[in-house]
Amino acid sequence: MTQTQPKVTFTKNYGFRKELNRRVDAYFQSQNISTRDNPAMYIKTAVLFSWVISAWVFTLFGPPQIWIKLISCIFLGLGIAGVAFNVGHDANHGAYSRKKIVNNILGITYDIIGLSSYLWKFRHNFLHHKYTNLLGHDVEIHGGGLVRMTVYVEHKWYHSFQHIFIWLIYTIIPFYWSIHDIGFITVNRKYHTYDIPKLKPIDLLIFVSGKFIWLGLFLGIPITIGYTPIQALIGFCITYMTYGLVSITIFMLAHVMEAADFIESSGDLKIEDEWAIFQTRTTVDFAPNNQFLTWYLGGLNYQVVHHLFPNICHIHYPQISKILADVCQDFGVKYNVCPNFSAALASNYRWLKLMGTAPHLD
Repeated sequence: MTQTQPKVTFTKNYGFRKELNRRVDAYFQSQNISTRDNPAMYIKTAVLFSWVISAWVFTLFGPPQIWIKLISCIFLGLGIAGVAFNVGHDANHGAYSRKKIVNNILGITYDIIGLSSYLWKFRHNFLHHKYTNLLGHDVEIHGGGLVRMTVYVEHKWYHSFQHIFIWLIYTIIPFYWSIHDIGFITVNRKYHTYDIPKLKPIDLLIFVSGKFIWLGLFLGIPITIGYTPIQALIGFCITYMTYGLVSITIFMLAHVMEAADFIESSGDLKIEDEWAIFQTRTTVDFAPNNQFLTWYLGGLNYQVVHHLFPNICHIHYPQISKILADVCQDFGVKYNVCPNFSAALASNYRWLKLMGTAPHLD
């Protein structure tokens, strides 16, 4: 990082994180279970990989009817999102296995579906997880100037319509990521004032190979076996628009919510709070009792838990959330939870609409 990089410090220590860690450690010890390398996760991985592979094969070689192709492309997009939520996400956080090589290999699934695992680890693991909802540091809440997620971003006239056009934006973000990854690797080399760490030869090889494999799987092979370039491109777009709509919606429900705090930063900043409490203020859980969503989303409906324990496999999040709720109650910390998926969607919609219509928020 550069010498002029603004510093962010958390000035308080109430013992919240220490007590939470103690109770979570005690839970794993009492149950004699591992935080990673869990059989349930291996089974889920097999199911999700089978989902994607079978959907890909069926899309290419299944019945030729257009409506069947359309449905299978959507199903493939949902499967890709499932792999990203569960396998790639855990692996790139080091939460899948205690063995680094296993995490690294499974983390490459991001590269194969078009997203650089190298850039993601820096942008997401470091900038987003450490500086959640902190403007100027958390790249993921800036919206590229197109979407206004916080009052601290300048209001533009088109933000008045963002709660409407945002759903279209979600569908094209995977393409944006894949193209801009190349720019960040070759030209920009920065996220805001943060220098992107220099790639090692193996990282560059994975980055380049991932792009070729991704395009080969979803465009090259379909064209080679007889689909026209237009047909292949349409199927590719339907698949990835589905993936984008699902994956970005879930991210927004974690942080761009009425209950979540946003913080402005200019220059060095001292946050009068403990880091772990700051995470609970800027993050929201939703639909904790929906077992299907918990399974499919890789526990990302337990975002508060995930931000506090990103190195623990997500299959443990429901139990950890109960421990977190108790610790929050003991320390007088508000634990933000939306009861169901529809309530979370409504909260996100209201917030985006407010940010679009309120240039200044008192």
